[in-house]
Amino acid sequence: MGKNQKKTPDVPDRQYFFPAQIIEYFIEEGKESLKITNLAQFILSFMAGAFIAFGALGSVLLSMEVHTPGPYNLLAGVGFAIGYAMIFLSGSILFTEINVLLPSYILQSKYWISKNVLRFWGICYIGNFLGALFVGFLLNLSGSLDKEFYEGLLKFMEKKMQFTERGTWGWFQVLFSGILANWLIGIAAVLATAARDVMGKIFGILLPVIIFEAGNFQHAVANMGYFSITVLEGFEYSWYEFILLNLIPASIGNLIGGGILVSLLLSFAFKDDIDEDIVKDDDETENISDKVHH
Repeated sequence: MGKNQKKTPDVPDRQYFFPAQIIEYFIEEGKESLKITNLAQFILSFMAGAFIAFGALGSVLLSMEVHTPGPYNLLAGVGFAIGYAMIFLSGSILFTEINVLLPSYILQSKYWISKNVLRFWGICYIGNFLGALFVGFLLNLSGSLDKEFYEGLLKFMEKKMQFTERGTWGWFQVLFSGILANWLIGIAAVLATAARDVMGKIFGILLPVIIFEAGNFQHAVANMGYFSITVLEGFEYSWYEFILLNLIPASIGNLIGGGILVSLLLSFAFKDDIDEDIVKDDDETENISDKVHH
């Protein structure tokens, strides 16, 4: 090497994936999720519901006795992010996550929703709810949680259910809040997928979840987690109020937030950069899925 030549420094490998690569990953994950058996789908969904209940537990435990809004919201968000990290890193299936994965797959394929997709959505939703309820029952039966915990939990439930006192407009407010919630959770999935190491994935999850929790946005499965821990405590909120006035509008909002504001926007923005080979075997995927489930 000549005296005037400079040695080019080694450039480390990029520590994240580009948006088009993230969408490709979502498409692949959506396809692979449809190929597994209904029982496997249910088990993974049940696990995700359980982990989300643990996230609700963590958000209450970490924020108990904290009365300053900033630290309170921060600690609650960190607690809930623990549950999401468990879900994303374990391969569990969360309803609000597949609201991002499946639309990404559908938008890049035939633009129609098959029976397999609808069945998967339903299995995931039911599995999440049952998993959250299972953890809620175990927590209550264990007697491990003290009076201060349930006082902190009631504070969370009052925030989640405050919209029920506003009539019809309150129902739509939950829906709009659900859109915001899964927009953020969808971006958490994007950031977690973009990262190539475990700590990067955890921080990618943490940042949007803190905003979601601090803003009191309505996330259907998160609310399942909070509600499941109260079922044996005789709190003033009934199943009717929770399901019809909170869970249903929040779920609709979550579908819009994840499916449209994350999947649709990113899929169309980076459509030209997505590898066509990823979606060319859609017919084969549908046939395989039909054989597995029948």
